[in-house]
Amino acid sequence: MDKLPRLQPVVTAFLIKNGKVLLFKRSQRVGSYRGFWAAISGHMDTTPLEQVYTEIAEETGYNPEELVLLKEGQVFEYHDTALGILWQIHPFLFHLKIDRSPKIDWEHTDFCWVLPAEIASIVTVPLLKEAFESLSG
Repeated sequence: MDKLPRLQPVVTAFLIKNGKVLLFKRSQRVGSYRGFWAAISGHMDTTPLEQVYTEIAEETGYNPEELVLLKEGQVFEYHDTALGILWQIHPFLFHLKIDRSPKIDWEHTDFCWVLPAEIASIVTVPLLKEAFESLSG
């Protein structure tokens, strides 16, 4: 009998400005999907909304006053059979009000602004394009 996957609730935050999406390259120090491009994300220790603001602050240095919450998307799941994890993803879309570059932490090695249509041509964490599209539809 197959072992049941471990349920892992996470938040994912997309920041947009001037029609572009801010993505981050995951470092070799994170637990999964090293070297892949992703939105801001993290394991949930509190409510989704509290957690997403915590992750944004930790991973970019942006504070809530610099953001406008545009949409909280429908929760969806992704079963990564290789990792044995059932990711429960809580997606969010924010507008970034300021022009300062993010102050990335140890979780990322780089960042870039991309057009939404470009997400499909980048090596990303699973279902990143679908998560963004669920918020921007």
